[in-house]
Amino acid sequence: MALELLPASIRANYECHEWKHATAILKDDFPDEWKDIIKVLTEFKLKEESIRAPGGGKSPVATEIDGQFLKLGWVEKGFATQVVVDGHSTDSPTHKVDCFKNGIALEIEWNNKDPFFDRDLNNFRLLFDLRVISVGVIITRSDALQQIFDELGKGASYGASTTHMSKLLPRVKGGGGGGCPILAFGIKTNLFQQTKRTA
Repeated sequence: MALELLPASIRANYECHEWKHATAILKDDFPDEWKDIIKVLTEFKLKEESIRAPGGGKSPVATEIDGQFLKLGWVEKGFATQVVVDGHSTDSPTHKVDCFKNGIALEIEWNNKDPFFDRDLNNFRLLFDLRVISVGVIITRSDALQQIFDELGKGASYGASTTHMSKLLPRVKGGGGGGCPILAFGIKTNLFQQTKRTA
């Protein structure tokens, strides 16, 4: 099974799913990007204060993960695309990708409305068909984190209609990403780091 190419620690701390040999393609054809992804996922911790932070704007979790990729040379990127029919062109811009490097597109979906997954997958499909990307990666959260949110009194902020793994899987299995190889990671409870409190 190709997911066994992932380090055991990643498989222990993240719910991992792949389609169309994404793991093997990343590891064999994009070793630098593979190492970056493994490094960021290995070093990430889900801090209690990040969960408790008030809503609005980009979440501390997404900001932290984005920031680590940016330090490694990944960039937020939009693509200027056009549809040409009988010599007439129509602009068809794609949504910006959170992190992009050398043909690998990566999105962080921590706590957006679940239709954001449709947007991401459609973007991956289009960019793959245009030969701009070779693999799409999504980092989201596992369903099991809901227990922690509830215990922290933040359960209502992470509703059933927000981005988590069980909202992503049916969309990918239903062909939302087209022919694009996709690798998905769901942050698990193992990564939760409780704030140390002084007596």
